[in-house]
Amino acid sequence: MSVLEQDFSVRFRYKIFFTQHIFSLSNRLLADFLTEQGEDEFKRKILFVIDGNVAIAHPGLLSDITTYFKQFQIVSLVSEFIILIGGEQVKNDHNSLDTVLEAINLHKIDRHSYLAVIGGGALLDLGGYAASIAHRGIRLLRFPTTVLSQNDSGVGVKNGINYFKKKNFLGTFSTPVAVFNDAGFLLTLDTRNWRSGIAEAVKVALIKDASFFYWIHKHTQSLVERDVERMQILIHTCARLHLEHISGPDPFENGSSRPLDFGHWAAHKIEYLTDFSLLHGEAVAVGIALDSIYSNLAGFLSEDKMIQIINLLRAIGFDLGHAVLDKEKEIFEGLNEFREHLGGRLTIMLLSDIGTGINVNAIDKVLFEKSMRMLKEFSLIEKL
Repeated sequence: MSVLEQDFSVRFRYKIFFTQHIFSLSNRLLADFLTEQGEDEFKRKILFVIDGNVAIAHPGLLSDITTYFKQFQIVSLVSEFIILIGGEQVKNDHNSLDTVLEAINLHKIDRHSYLAVIGGGALLDLGGYAASIAHRGIRLLRFPTTVLSQNDSGVGVKNGINYFKKKNFLGTFSTPVAVFNDAGFLLTLDTRNWRSGIAEAVKVALIKDASFFYWIHKHTQSLVERDVERMQILIHTCARLHLEHISGPDPFENGSSRPLDFGHWAAHKIEYLTDFSLLHGEAVAVGIALDSIYSNLAGFLSEDKMIQIINLLRAIGFDLGHAVLDKEKEIFEGLNEFREHLGGRLTIMLLSDIGTGINVNAIDKVLFEKSMRMLKEFSLIEKL
């Protein structure tokens, strides 16, 4: 018998920049970053994929980008902008993926060039997936435009689209070259999208940082009332905690534990059951509430802490008693889909305290049904 063995490691490094008006001629951040990438011996290209809702909300965006790259001629701007519908529907529409890949091929975007994606988390997921499979990986620049994508999905290493009516069935782990969080994009968000991203901040606080949870609790009113300065603190803190997790021992989730998916096993199924009428963050809020109640009923989390969590989610403005909760059987089926997606042993993150997660390897159906009933009852009470 003969055996060959290979063992090597690859270092991943990327930065999250926090700025405003990224395409203003007075803002050299992007130009300087691209200059630092070097390789002046040939002309690199950059192709933009943009969320159609963002283009509408910022009518001068395309001309600003064009003017910016005329001023700073570091890379060659592809004159065609790929405009796609935003929201989760883009991850269900496989023609959208084909559109991006066709543009990459048509404009000869090679492994030294850039795909720049401007939009919310769903479009970033699709654009990142396209970038990771074209030529086995082209350079990805993310420009998140929502609270949720700036503090969570847009700063991580996951890309994907939905397939077989399953969330992120097709996907990759691949790092961006850089992420540019432009606070200016947040100003045109509607109330639901502004609030939706706060759910992911609550999630990461609950499993990693109790002081951050109580900071959110203290500033709930100002956050809901669109205090931009407070929101920037929330986004920065949440992004930092997300990055700290990724730098841990399992960034590409080869193991069974998925701490950052706290509240998500039910949320993913709820999104589908509502035909995505619920935003991702709204579904996650319901999932967090459900798993917090279950954590209490299972003897892990005190009733007082559970009530604090429910009250915070309600104070932010989340509807925790959505009619989808009547579909108990279908939601519970989401547990098997979650296990299939993760592979290995079923591992669900619950809470033993605010700021402390605990892994379990089974969900008791009777306790789950009781949790669902309690959540519906809680939604009818003004304050617990």
